[in-house]
Amino acid sequence: MMAREQNPVLTPAAPAAVPVRQGPSSGRWARLRRHRRWLPPVLVVLLLGQMAAAMVTTAVQQTPTIDEPVYVATATDYVREHRLRYNPEHPPLGKLLIAAGVVAADPHYDPSYTGDQGQVGRHLLYGSGNDPWRLMLWARLPVIALTLLCGLVVFAFARDLTGTAGGLVALALYAFSPDVIAHGSLATLDLPAAGFVLTAAWLAWRARRRPVRYLPLAGAALGAATATRMSALPAVPVLMALAAVSALAAHRSAPAARRWPLPWPGARRPVVSALVAAAVVAVVALAVVWAAYLVVDPRLRFEPAGPVPGAHGPRARLVELLPVPPAYRAGMRVQFGLEGQPWQGYLFGHLYTGSLWCYLPAALLVKTPLGLLALGAAGAVAVVAVRRLRPAAPYVLVPPLVLLAAAMTGSRDFGTRYALCVPVFLAVAAACVPALRWRWRGLLAGALVLWVAVSSLRTFPYYLPYANEAFGGPAHTHRLLHDSNVDWGQDLGRLADRLRERYPGERVWLVYKGSGVPASYGIRAADPRSVPPERVHGLLVVSDSAAAKARGRLAKLLASSRPVGEVGHSIGLYRR
Repeated sequence: MMAREQNPVLTPAAPAAVPVRQGPSSGRWARLRRHRRWLPPVLVVLLLGQMAAAMVTTAVQQTPTIDEPVYVATATDYVREHRLRYNPEHPPLGKLLIAAGVVAADPHYDPSYTGDQGQVGRHLLYGSGNDPWRLMLWARLPVIALTLLCGLVVFAFARDLTGTAGGLVALALYAFSPDVIAHGSLATLDLPAAGFVLTAAWLAWRARRRPVRYLPLAGAALGAATATRMSALPAVPVLMALAAVSALAAHRSAPAARRWPLPWPGARRPVVSALVAAAVVAVVALAVVWAAYLVVDPRLRFEPAGPVPGAHGPRARLVELLPVPPAYRAGMRVQFGLEGQPWQGYLFGHLYTGSLWCYLPAALLVKTPLGLLALGAAGAVAVVAVRRLRPAAPYVLVPPLVLLAAAMTGSRDFGTRYALCVPVFLAVAAACVPALRWRWRGLLAGALVLWVAVSSLRTFPYYLPYANEAFGGPAHTHRLLHDSNVDWGQDLGRLADRLRERYPGERVWLVYKGSGVPASYGIRAADPRSVPPERVHGLLVVSDSAAAKARGRLAKLLASSRPVGEVGHSIGLYRR
């Protein structure tokens, strides 16, 4: 030992390789490693920055869509009157988010105005002395912020599965997804609900290692989803089951000292841990739902502005058994009533009444970028086929599949916004593609991400009517789909600009589908359906959804008119 300690070559303090590591080459490698540490955060900021720019630009340019005035008026009533009065079919949390922007805008509001929720929304925007452009921008900004935060969840979820490179792939696909940008820039509830479900799934996945920390957070995210849209309710049993799976995984992998600290006998058994985990998620989610209503009105008074339909049979008994606020149960009955109405749908040129089970899958096929479809499908295969990723399959694949299946049973074929969870979860699944043993998989993934980015940038700023290249792009979407897939009333302001620039002084006939008031944007027009067809001369302007459903007099007018242009890929211009 003494000889070893006296030998400078053998002591750890003086290794022979030290002078080599201090050379110029090692310095370059050290600088490269430092740069590589900074590169992922920079790319995350750039991706979210371009997404923010796209959403803010879209929010500035678009007039109110059909649903937005209702949500904005309800949010204003929440913060001014603390009443559970309007829009009971949707819980309050998403509208409380919108209310953060309404508070900043500080609009004039007349709480004594009578009318249904749509009339109240139009009165707030156009009849109360408010600037509709300014109010709508402020109402949309909180949803934009939440959409960007959801992008961070996409990145974190994918990074947990496959590393930083996979996280960047998933974030890029999310940040360039036209459907996500379109609905993330509106004061609506669809993207927030999808984002909360994704967050709940990610936190449930993280609970496999630290259940005590993450399962209550997963329950809070699930509660936020169900307190935003009732369409998220099918995710409740799914997330409870995932919580139980996470608890079992944690029970198997953690030492006894780190398992659930439950005091009663038998609590450390796997089955008991799983049941407790599911119960924790359910109880926390329920507490969030109650909290959302209590924030609006601590006394939980419910005075609906319109009639609430009754419900009968087993479904009604189930609703009455739910431990939720009375206003929530009333909202469920309103939703049941809406599901019972004979809505019209439009798919691939076919107008029908009722619903088609294949509507949402077909619409998603049209409106999802081809690169995202390819990478998402390959990622779904990878998460099932690759052994080390297989535990993540239920967390990545089951929630969107269940929510899509539930939405497919509905009677309202109005748009892919009812299944926004699909492109959001597909982006996370796409991060698993590098785990497949395919040659050139990295290059292929990069090329497909670039394709998605180019496709998204080409449709800017008309994200709502986007269709991928296989279906002709956004200019052809109106031939395949309608309503919020194409024409949701968002282009009334652009129409006003077009009429001022190219058709000043002309007689205008307008069939507009939306909540905006044309006269408020300087559009002077008459309804061509209110006069005999021979009196309709000049410029005929028809929303694409109205043209898709045209029958009778409007169909004859369109058949005898000559197309001369379009606005925003959502409004057609015809010459008579």
